[in-house]
Amino acid sequence: MFKNVIKSVLVLGTIISAQQISNAQDKVIDQIVAVVGSNPILKSDIETGVISNLASGINIPGDAKCVVLEQLLEQKLLLAEADLDTLIIVTDNQINQQMDRRMNYFIENIGSEKEVEKYFNKPINQLKAEMSETIKESLKTEQMQTKIVSKVTATPSEVRLFFRQLPSKDIPEIPSQMEYAQITVLPAITEKEDLEVKAKLRDFKRRVENGDNFATLAIMYSEDPGSARNGGEMDYVGRAMLDPAFATEAFNLKPNQVSKVVKSEYGYHIIQLIDRKGQKIKCRHILLMPKVDPKELELAKNRIDSIADFVRKGKMTWEQASFLYSSDKNTRNNGGLVTSQHSGSSKFAISELDPDVSKVITTMNIGETSSPFVTVDDKQRQVYKVIKLINKTAAHKANLQEDYQSLSEMFLAKKKEDVYRAWIAKQQAKTYIHIDDTFANCNFKLKSWKK
Repeated sequence: MFKNVIKSVLVLGTIISAQQISNAQDKVIDQIVAVVGSNPILKSDIETGVISNLASGINIPGDAKCVVLEQLLEQKLLLAEADLDTLIIVTDNQINQQMDRRMNYFIENIGSEKEVEKYFNKPINQLKAEMSETIKESLKTEQMQTKIVSKVTATPSEVRLFFRQLPSKDIPEIPSQMEYAQITVLPAITEKEDLEVKAKLRDFKRRVENGDNFATLAIMYSEDPGSARNGGEMDYVGRAMLDPAFATEAFNLKPNQVSKVVKSEYGYHIIQLIDRKGQKIKCRHILLMPKVDPKELELAKNRIDSIADFVRKGKMTWEQASFLYSSDKNTRNNGGLVTSQHSGSSKFAISELDPDVSKVITTMNIGETSSPFVTVDDKQRQVYKVIKLINKTAAHKANLQEDYQSLSEMFLAKKKEDVYRAWIAKQQAKTYIHIDDTFANCNFKLKSWKK
């Protein structure tokens, strides 16, 4: 439903970027085939969009050119509104992250960087330069879509009415789902490793203060995969979005000043303030994560094994063990119950589970406590974990008693799509739209494109 609407426009972003880098572009004679407001759509946009879909294995039902044209019309309508909205901002960091994802997609599907360059007959740097503006437009339209439906909600009475009115054939099939709780033990870091990591960061701070470039050091040494490739740079964030210790230090810095070594739940950092806007800051950082000694990992395994044994023998309840011993702050006050960060639901299909958990839980019975296994937590730290299978449901047709959350999400997606489509129709009515006669026979989903 609405997720598919968003997906179509995001996929289009990849299509358009392919448009700018496709070899086929040189073979297409350009002409303007449509105009939305002041934004033209070229014949080459359509042709290369179709070619890109075919190259990506995307099957377009019906007239492929008409489908791509309607996607482009929709995107231009969103973009025109986004350009007028001062709250819609796309940063260089966002563009770079999206750029990396798309380049990784090309490399995974075509081969090495050299193979990508050979395929597009252009060096990587040139490809990135040509994709930059298109990615910016794609990110703007994504934000615009999100803003359009940001206030849409679903009440329980609406969900119940929606379910009662669903034809039997449209009631979704719910896959087998599991609920589980966990207890984690974080291995101790040796004093030697702790001191070595802090010494490295103090050396980086000294080098920056003596003239070295902070961003270069971040690219070379930072262990934060989200920011290292961008020179450690983060987007503007408020205090509440940061680790408390990190925030305290970062918000006390002056522009270009480098912090002392800061310990957070992720590891150790040094921070450089770039800019401040009201209650938000923009900074860059270098993260180093202390490595776990194998002996400490073994001690963590023995510790969690003893905790699990106490639970199995009834010396303490699972909830008590979780509260007293688990290192996971997100679950230990809730009996270890794991919930989805996306939906808040405690029910997971097998495909939604962490691979390390799914390998263990599929062999368990309800109420059983697993043997310890090593994995990584949400902060990418090595931990030992035991899990308890709380409940397991078989695949079934959805019902309100067991599947309210899934039905609520389904209804909310439909409601958002309806609101989004109504917005498109409203914008169509007040925006100049011209489509060339060569596309007069297109059977668009929204007839109102033709005026």
